[in-house]
Amino acid sequence: MSWLTLSVSASAGYAGALSEALLENGALSVDMLDADADTPDEQAIFGEPGEPASAVWQHNLVNALFESDMPVADILQACCANLGIAPLPPHKIETLEESDWVRLTQAQFDPIRISERLWIVPTWHTPTNPAAINIALDPGLAFGTGSHPTTRLCLRWLDSHLRGGESVLDYGCGSGILAIAAMKLGAIYATGVDVDAQAVLASRDNAAANQVHAEFYLPEAVSLAQYDVVVANILTNPLRALAPLLAAAAKSDGRIVLSGILAEQAEDVMRIYAQWFEMEPAVIEDGWACLSGTKK
Repeated sequence: MSWLTLSVSASAGYAGALSEALLENGALSVDMLDADADTPDEQAIFGEPGEPASAVWQHNLVNALFESDMPVADILQACCANLGIAPLPPHKIETLEESDWVRLTQAQFDPIRISERLWIVPTWHTPTNPAAINIALDPGLAFGTGSHPTTRLCLRWLDSHLRGGESVLDYGCGSGILAIAAMKLGAIYATGVDVDAQAVLASRDNAAANQVHAEFYLPEAVSLAQYDVVVANILTNPLRALAPLLAAAAKSDGRIVLSGILAEQAEDVMRIYAQWFEMEPAVIEDGWACLSGTKK
């Protein structure tokens, strides 16, 4: 059995309405992605502190799945006409062949070596090095599996700098991977915060699966203390807006670790945080930067 996939470039003004119209006209499923992901224009939509919630990206990819006998081009034309969208937005229609999606998905995720002693291991794999610190983590609904350079950069920093007994704040915790790694590397406690309720739930589940005690909250549900290490692997614009909050959360002589920053944005972010921290040279991997510093 095969299916047809439709991908449409859609602006914020009609992406939501087009998604609903496609569902009403036979689409089996519809999702929206940020068309500017992994570029300087990537946009957070959850309303981080200092930024309004937008609920939709400015430039979207609307992706829809249809049964193979559906007249997808005609459906798109009709939906756009009904919504007053003209001219027809850029789009493509492709055939999707039936596959063992579970097997194919699992095949994309092998154990990831972060350092000599730290690995990320999907639950369907046997650890490559049973004697290492192995974090069991499967791909899920929240960011952070160890496959992205920004996550690896933060994990390597934690592996190199934690000596045991530290308190750690993971702001923008996603899957909880950094807080979980911190606990496995000897932190005395770790707190994770995320604006996405699904991320908080995923983090709690992942911590339980790894048998570590770390606490995860929505921002409005926690009063932040001061921590030995503050790590934030999010996006550049939220990092700019959150600078006073993250700086206040670091103890005197505490450390800060920032990622989710494109290499060309590193100097700007470093200047902002230099108000509170003695910043170290950026570490770059695959076009992404990790910044760190010690509180003055």
